[in-house]
Amino acid sequence: MEPWNNPLFGVGLTVVLYAAMTRWQQKVRWLHPLFFSSALIIVFLLLTGIDHDAYQVGGSLVSFWLGPATVALAVPFVQQFQTFRRHMASILCGVTAGSIVGVVSAGAIAWWLGGHTEVVLSMLPKSVTSPISAELSLELGGIPGLTVVVTVLAGLLGNMWGYPLMERLGITDPVARGTAMGTAAHGIGTARALQVSPLDGGMSSFAMGLAGLITSILVIPLYWWSF
Repeated sequence: MEPWNNPLFGVGLTVVLYAAMTRWQQKVRWLHPLFFSSALIIVFLLLTGIDHDAYQVGGSLVSFWLGPATVALAVPFVQQFQTFRRHMASILCGVTAGSIVGVVSAGAIAWWLGGHTEVVLSMLPKSVTSPISAELSLELGGIPGLTVVVTVLAGLLGNMWGYPLMERLGITDPVARGTAMGTAAHGIGTARALQVSPLDGGMSSFAMGLAGLITSILVIPLYWWSF
């Protein structure tokens, strides 16, 4: 058996490149490890001619943990539950408004740029975490692979630019910041919020889950109405 057909190949390649990019990010802030490790894996597979399916034998073992990791983000929320209760109304309103804007704006921009129906449908769930967005895209008749790519890009942009933008806008409240990050940038944004403070991370965790629920409810009637 070729070494790259061994599951350890995909796991090892993913872990080593991600760890390396994490170290480099300490020196060069904009080198986000998720984006650049993924890009390096793609380049490596293209240059070596190794089939993606061979890599995915091990890569799928890493992808499997995406679901459990998403569920584990409930822990920071539980730790900040008392704060959530005090701000529940504003958080619910903020996440609902953000989810509506995220769905409508993504679909409208894709349609305005001349995207085909399946492309437009693929854009609708881009602001929620990947396991949810991919499943919604499949149910809507979109392209799950495209949805996941756009979802990750949305998360990366939020991770890198969310806090600098809110700082420029004078948004300093941890509840507001966490809610915004979880709603717009899902799990990748929540990871950044957890680095800032436990309160930011807790609010972002809840917002991410609620945004997934609201978006799931929104996209079906929007699909019927639009198409």
